[in-house]
Parts: sequence; C-alpha cells; structure tokens
Amino acid sequence: MSQHFNNFMQIERHLDSLGLFHMDMGLDRMRRALSALGLARPPFVTVQILGTNGKGSTAAFLSSLCAAHGLRTGLYTSPHFVSPTERIRVDGQPWPQELWAAQANKVMSAAPELTYFEFITVLALLAFAEEQVDVAILEAGLGGSHDATTAISADMLCFAPIAMDHKDVLGPNLAAIAADKAGAIRSAAPVCSARQFPQAARVLEAAALAQRAPLVWADAVDTSLELGLLGPHQRNNAGLALAAWQQLAPMLGKNPQYTQLQKQGMAQAFIPGRLQYVPATNGMPPLLLDGAHNPHGMTALIKALQQTGHQPAAVVFSCLGDKDWQTAAGMFKKQLGEVPIFVPTLHNPRAAKAEDVAQFFNGMPPATAQAMPAPPHVTTNAPTDSPTATPLDVNGALSTALARAFAHATSIARSGAKAQPVLITGSLYLLAEFFSLYPAYLSPTASAQGRKAHE
Repeated sequence: MSQHFNNFMQIERHLDSLGLFHMDMGLDRMRRALSALGLARPPFVTVQILGTNGKGSTAAFLSSLCAAHGLRTGLYTSPHFVSPTERIRVDGQPWPQELWAAQANKVMSAAPELTYFEFITVLALLAFAEEQVDVAILEAGLGGSHDATTAISADMLCFAPIAMDHKDVLGPNLAAIAADKAGAIRSAAPVCSARQFPQAARVLEAAALAQRAPLVWADAVDTSLELGLLGPHQRNNAGLALAAWQQLAPMLGKNPQYTQLQKQGMAQAFIPGRLQYVPATNGMPPLLLDGAHNPHGMTALIKALQQTGHQPAAVVFSCLGDKDWQTAAGMFKKQLGEVPIFVPTLHNPRAAKAEDVAQFFNGMPPATAQAMPAPPHVTTNAPTDSPTATPLDVNGALSTALARAFAHATSIARSGAKAQPVLITGSLYLLAEFFSLYPAYLSPTASAQGRKAHE
C-alpha cells in the first residue's frame, strides 16, 4: 500500500527520505507514471530547457515573455533554495503548499518508486494540468538522454550554453556531455539553441537532423533592451528565450513579432541567485548573489564584474567538491587580487572542505582567504522572516563568514570609499543556505530597486 499524504510536511519528509542527490538513470519509471496519469502528452504546450549554464535564466525570460502576453504559465525549475514550492510556479508564484497533498497522493498511487526529481517533475505536471496553464516551461535537471523531463512529449526544446560539468555522469569531454543533452531531441519538435562551442554545436546539429527537427540558432539581444537579469551573459540567455518565443507564439495563438509586450517580458524577468544585486539596507552593505559554480559560469561572473566596475569589498565563497572548483576558483582569485575571502563549511555532504578551499586560494598570493569551520551548534530566538534579522544557519559557519564579510565592507564604506557589495558565490547550495537565513531576498521586490544602481 502506497503512502498517503495529509499535508505538505509529510511530503517533505518523503522527499527527504528519497535523497536529494540520489540518481537512478532511465526513463521507464517516468514513462509508467506519465502513462498512468494521462500526462505523456500534457494538455498544454510544453517547452523543455536544457544545457549547462543559463537554463534557469532562459526559463525565467521565457516564462516572463509568456506572462506578458497574457498566457497562464507554469514554470518548473531546480534546485530550490528554501522550499520545494519554489520549483513549481504558476503565473510566477510558488504553487501553494496546501495544494500539494492531493496531487502528491496521485503520484504515489501511480508510481511509488519515483526518485526525488522524478516525483516533483510528475507533481509539477499534475499541478499545471490542475491550474489549466496554457504553457509549461520545464528545466531539465541533469543531462538530457535520461533526465525525467525528457519523458514528457515536448513541443519545443531550448539549449542554453553547454559546457564541462558533471563529467562523472555525463561523459569525460564536451562532445560526450553535448551528446547526452542532445539525447533529449527525440521528435521533429523545433529546437532553439544559444551559440555553442563548435564540438557541442556539431552534436546538436546532427541530433536535430536525425529527427528532422528544425534548428534555430539564437543570437544575443541588443544592449539597448532592458533586461530584468543582470550581466552581459544574460543577453545570450534573453536572445535564446526570444528566439524560442518567436517559434512558440504561433502554437499559442500569439503574435511572434517584436512588440511592447516582449520588451515588458524581458524587463520583468527574475530569478534569484543569478547575479542578483540587493542594495544596502538597515546597516547591511549591498550584496551581490551569484551561483557561478564552474569555469563557464565563473567567466560570466568575472565579465559582469569587469563591465560594471564593481570590485567586491569582500567575498563569501564555498563550493561542492565534485565540481571543477579549482579551475573556477583560480580564475576568481586572479580577478579578486587582495579582496578578503571567507570560506564557510557548507551543510552538504558533497561540499568541499572549507580548509582545502581556503588553502587553494592562499596558494595564489596574496593570502586573503579564511576558512570558517563549523563551530559548536548555537541556537537563537532571533526572528528570521526579514532580511534585517540576525538568524543563524544550521552549523553557524555561514553566519560567521557573513558577519566578517559585512564588517569588512562596512569599515571600507565608513572610510569614505564608495560602497562596494559583498559577493556571495561558488555554489547554488551556498546561496540556499544564505536564503534560508534571509528568505525575503528570494522575492524580486528586494532586488528591483537596486538593479539600476548596479548597472
């Protein structure tokens, strides 16, 4: 007998029991679940977003474009920062916790053996069907050939830039990684792609040709167009979303030509943790939050810093040990020079040791990095529902790193120098711990007022 859920908390416990990082490659479980629930061909237009860097941003731009044109829009992304509800959004808002149990019970009845990611993917489809969305945008989790989102019959596929990542799962080189992602091309549904490295481009071209799927190459949008997401690399992601919209619009009965609504959609796009600027508030310095976690992502971050002229006052950096963090960190250190770096211990089994990361940074003079090992557990009654609170994270290390970084940035500002942000980067899982301390920053409201100042 399958488990029955009465509330969201029980669903969270079930998801935790499945293991966030557990993978069991193959699409058979998903296909059985989708078939049992009548979702193999969803009752809405479906777009699958794949790639290595920029998937979430591309999905955010495309979702915003759809919403600007009056379409009821479902958005499925990963990972989440604080709550799984962030992964399933309808018209830009997290799908309410109180609605999860009814659909989760349907998932369990149809396929109790699903993995964490598969479970939420099927749940998202049920939610979008329940909400009668016009279009659903699904961000792939890992790769393409065996990703849960590939089991769904997509009306369009979008490929954000493909780069080296997850070599232990997807393959040892760029061509192998691109081949795995291109495995999602299984029909003649149109394919849009950002400009790719030559090896990846050849793989996508061959896969599209084999399925007789039209392939559109997207170019960056013009610099005169206002974007809701910061950084020069977002021009490429926005260009991909715009190219996808022009293919998608006729399927949805909308005008694919450039209009004021498209400008509105581009300007209103938001996704937390992607070069997200938060202005100084209540004694805290300005913040810059970015999930760069591999060399490709770090290149984009560095270019953005150079373009804006912002040299961070201080940096909080942590990363996962199974990423190519040394290459990314080396690039980062070269850009930072003498800026102090505080390295907290992440509450994550895959995290690189803070001492190892600090030692690596300090191997590139000048030595500016300090490791923040997990101190003894400390509890607090401080409120955590606003960015002005002083909460503590689960192991205290991040709070210590933030306090030192904030203090350093504040001392510089008091000396009369221009206030520069504290940069928090290296992993989306570092940002997840940050957002658990400051959940108000998950909202676009906290960042919108600072966007112009940062640019």
